[in-house]
Amino acid sequence: MDVILLVDVDKLGKAGDVIKVKDGYARNLLIPQEKAILCTKGNRKIVEEQKRLVSRRKEKELKSITQLAEKISSISCTIRVQAGEEDKLFGSVTNADIQEALAQEGINLDKRKIKLEEPIKKIGIYTVEVELHPEVKSSLKVWIVKE
Repeated sequence: MDVILLVDVDKLGKAGDVIKVKDGYARNLLIPQEKAILCTKGNRKIVEEQKRLVSRRKEKELKSITQLAEKISSISCTIRVQAGEEDKLFGSVTNADIQEALAQEGINLDKRKIKLEEPIKKIGIYTVEVELHPEVKSSLKVWIVKE
C-alpha cells in the first residue's frame, strides 16, 4: 500500500515522502495515529501545495534572520562593569549580560543563541558568536569597560 507520510517517521522517511508499506502497518498504525494518509492524486496535490507553502515560509524566515544577522554584526555593545587590579572583573560577563546589552540596542534575542565558550572575566574587546539559525551565524563585538 502506498501512503504519504505526514510527519517524520524513524526508519521510514520524512514528512511528505511517498512510501510503500504493508497494508496492516498502514491501516493499524500509520493512518490511525495520523502519521500517514493514503496516496491518492488528491492527497498528493494537497501535500505538494503544503510543501510549497512551507518552503516559501522558510525562505521568508531565513531572509529576515539574515537581515537581523547583518544588523547584529554592524553594532557593538558596551558593558560597564566593576573591575579590580589587573583589569580583572569582580564577577563575570555572561550571555545573559550580553542579551541585556543587545536589548538596550533594540535587539531582542534568546540568551541561548549567544555562544560564549566561557564567561568573560577581564576587561577588553571580545568577538562573540551569535547563532540565529543553524544556517545563519553572526559575530558581535562586545566592549567590556571599567565603570
